[in-house]
Amino acid sequence: QVQLVESGGGSVQAGESLRLSCAASAYIYSTNCVGWFRQAPGKEREGVAVITTGGGAERYADSVNGRFTISRDNARNTVYLQMNSLKPEDTATYYCAAASAPRFCFEPFFARRDHYWGQGTQVTVSS
Repeated sequence: QVQLVESGGGSVQAGESLRLSCAASAYIYSTNCVGWFRQAPGKEREGVAVITTGGGAERYADSVNGRFTISRDNARNTVYLQMNSLKPEDTATYYCAAASAPRFCFEPFFARRDHYWGQGTQVTVSS
């Protein structure tokens, strides 16, 4: 079964923190990469962070590098996104995604949209 379930979104003030969680089914977690995209109203979906479930290699979008940290718990098939120093421009629906094939992992991950997707969780940052 292919399943990604996000949790942890909410509304915060600028400068505060949130942690998102993505629980993945064992099948897709074991294949390759799990990461996060976000989509703000009227904007395209953009890649935020990705991690390889095996080696733990990380990659971030420039806009969040240094503020967001992605991590994984292999015992729980879960990936986390720790978001610190949040800004109003971080407001978006955040989607967990897993590469649908190993060849789509890591370097191609942000550019592709044919991933497995979660249902999304809303993050709202007010100034």
